[in-house]
Amino acid sequence: MSTFLIKNGTVVRPEENAPDDGEFLDILVTDGKIAAIGPNLSADGAEIVDAAGKLVFPGVVDAHQHWGIYNPLGEDTVTESRASAQGGVTSAITYMRTGQYYLNKGGPYKDFYPEVLATSEGKAYIDYAFHLAPMSKQHIEEIPSLVEDHGVTSFKIFMFYGSHGLHGRSTSQSEFLMIPEDENYNLAHFEFVMRGIQAAREKLPELAPHISLSLHCETAEIMSAYTKLVEEEGTLTGLAAYSASRPQHSEGLAVTIASFLADETGLPNINLLHLSSAKALKAAMKMAEAFPHVNFRREVTIGHLLADIDTAHGLGGKVNPPLRPRDDVEALWEHMLAGNIDWVVSDHACCKDEQKFGDDRDDIFAAKSGFGGTEYLLPGLITEGRKRGLSLRRIAELTSSNPASRYGLPGKGRLVEGADADIAIVDPDAVWTVRAEDSESTQEYTPFEGFELGAKVTDTFVRGHRVLTDGVITGEPVGRYLQRPYL
Repeated sequence: MSTFLIKNGTVVRPEENAPDDGEFLDILVTDGKIAAIGPNLSADGAEIVDAAGKLVFPGVVDAHQHWGIYNPLGEDTVTESRASAQGGVTSAITYMRTGQYYLNKGGPYKDFYPEVLATSEGKAYIDYAFHLAPMSKQHIEEIPSLVEDHGVTSFKIFMFYGSHGLHGRSTSQSEFLMIPEDENYNLAHFEFVMRGIQAAREKLPELAPHISLSLHCETAEIMSAYTKLVEEEGTLTGLAAYSASRPQHSEGLAVTIASFLADETGLPNINLLHLSSAKALKAAMKMAEAFPHVNFRREVTIGHLLADIDTAHGLGGKVNPPLRPRDDVEALWEHMLAGNIDWVVSDHACCKDEQKFGDDRDDIFAAKSGFGGTEYLLPGLITEGRKRGLSLRRIAELTSSNPASRYGLPGKGRLVEGADADIAIVDPDAVWTVRAEDSESTQEYTPFEGFELGAKVTDTFVRGHRVLTDGVITGEPVGRYLQRPYL
């Protein structure tokens, strides 16, 4: 691998003592690692990468994606990793579970997960890992082996699956989740998942700091009742109807329940995913006060920060939890600026047009949930964040170092000597309009269509491999599976 020197750029580092607006430094990369950072560096024979007038960020660790949820996993691994590189993402952690969607299989992870790894191997343009969801009693028993044998250190609970499928009401939970008919995916199961993860932490104390549980916090019973109300009243349509059918207090209630269970089970590392509303954040902050011994982390998505039910482009903005009214968007930004948010992700889930909309393109309840957006994570956060006074250093924390630290990737997410040379170069003055057709994703639409952004990723390096050059994907897939902890 060649040696190269990034010169003349403003280097943005997430460390607490780093300048908020970056500093004028050079970065020397050798054998895929950062060999030196400092002013006026030189290296005989090194390729020069001129970053004059640009920002040099640590590669983004997008800790919430869904490869293979609607399309074949092997296909998504190629195309959606290319879209990731367009946005400066160098490591993605993608969610995976048994049941309908993904591989459409049930059974133990000892059989399922090796197939996941084999299907994705050699196809990604960026590095990647997987969060896994224990859907059955058998999966809970497999947690220690998943940690030890495969380096899976993060797990997930979908709280709304109690009576809901991925897109709406589910009449057969066992069929949708492909779990034994005598088992239920409910609050009791959530408790036992927490106990199983904590038991694994106690069994593997040297790995315990890296092991955590993430939760999608919505309350199935509230959602079912409100969906019926919204449909019967018929006064709301589109994204407004979907938001009302999954109301904000459903999130807040689920956050409260999850937090109490974490206290009850003694599980300290809890991640509250894609919080979308003022009520969800109110509950999350109250629970942090009530249970100070629980190490809560709070996540929001770039979609919930940029778009609302009125500004998103069409029903393609259907997602769980829903896009919200503008007041909730502003509440998320208030918490962001107050330091209450730990990281920002894309929740990228490529859903092609024919799958997303089906036969009735005007029926929000018939549309599939989820959309892509990893391409816009860093540019979008820089664009909107700078308007609101969010520092560049804080953006690097939110997109890189914080998720890397939490999810067992201490060798990622930082521009320090010895770390992987995962780097995103950004033109901070580029003004451009989002068009779905410009994305490497196979999704033909985006809820951000027509949005004007004021920053653009020009170059992306993954372990020193240049996978994006002047805005164009280059080279071959170089991504590796990250067995965690990755030092």
